[in-house]
Amino acid sequence: MKDVISRVQSSKSMNTLYCGLDVHKETTYATIINIFGEVQTQKRMKNEEIPDFLEPYQVEKVAMEASTYIMPLHRKLTDQGYQITVSHPRKTKLIAESRTKNDKVDSKVLAELLRLNALPESYIPPRDVAVIREKVRRRAFLVRQVSKLKVKIRDIMAYEGVKPPEGYGLFTKKGTEWLKCLGLEPVDCYLRLMGPFNQEILVLNRELRALARDDPDVRLLESIPGIGYYIGLLIKAEVGDVGRFKSKDHLASYAGLVPSSKSSAGVQRHGRITREGSAWLRWALVEAAMVHIRYDTPVTRLYHRVAERRGKKKALVAAGRELLTVCYSVLKHQRPYFNPLYTQA
Repeated sequence: MKDVISRVQSSKSMNTLYCGLDVHKETTYATIINIFGEVQTQKRMKNEEIPDFLEPYQVEKVAMEASTYIMPLHRKLTDQGYQITVSHPRKTKLIAESRTKNDKVDSKVLAELLRLNALPESYIPPRDVAVIREKVRRRAFLVRQVSKLKVKIRDIMAYEGVKPPEGYGLFTKKGTEWLKCLGLEPVDCYLRLMGPFNQEILVLNRELRALARDDPDVRLLESIPGIGYYIGLLIKAEVGDVGRFKSKDHLASYAGLVPSSKSSAGVQRHGRITREGSAWLRWALVEAAMVHIRYDTPVTRLYHRVAERRGKKKALVAAGRELLTVCYSVLKHQRPYFNPLYTQA
């Protein structure tokens, strides 16, 4: 009986087909190969035609390169039960550099790397995490637009030789009324534009607070000094399931917070951080570190040691990296943060 099952499984594996999809905005080039790397078919088609194209071939595994355009197709194929592997574009190019580069070649390379199990994967978050990710990124975008408008207002005031009031903030309620009384048309224009942005930010704040209250991981992250509900949600949205990282160093590498290194003739040199992975995650950790260093913690003491030798900017990055390891520990062990400097022996 075991021999029969083994032969059936072997037969299935021999018939396994692999598909590489080079996805663009409107069209996709597909290449299907067998277990020996032989091309079964290649074709360009509209994105919505891909599921019907794959069905008669009984393809089990599909590879595509990470981009904005793949998401509708990724969701549809995942719902239909296909095993989808999304590759990291930059790392895929490093592995499969070719003098001839076109959609046909790219789709075949993806299928071939998938067959060889050599495809560098890119993380695609589950639907619920993707929703949180979009919301926190949208809020960051809106806040940045408001900040740009504030800079423009200050520039206009400098150009007109108008000094800001003393005793209250320029963009408080009282400060806004003072700005309106200046009678400067560009300032009035920028203030009108800020209104809708601020309203949308308030709406998002309410939604994000509700999401943070219902998320146990975010509540654990909020126990760390410097991390509030928004940064906690952003970290959760960018990291996803912390269990997919083997260690804290693996997570730091994913965030691009580890130094680059070059080795030649037995000599190894370390440079700036790699900056690979999520720029949003790096930004969130540095923002959190700026608040965290107000407290006496091991991370803060590390910050001061690095600042003395290499300056405050690099010290903040080092503190952000160390803060990420704290986040890893809190999420991995599902325990709130505690400060070892104040524990009794």
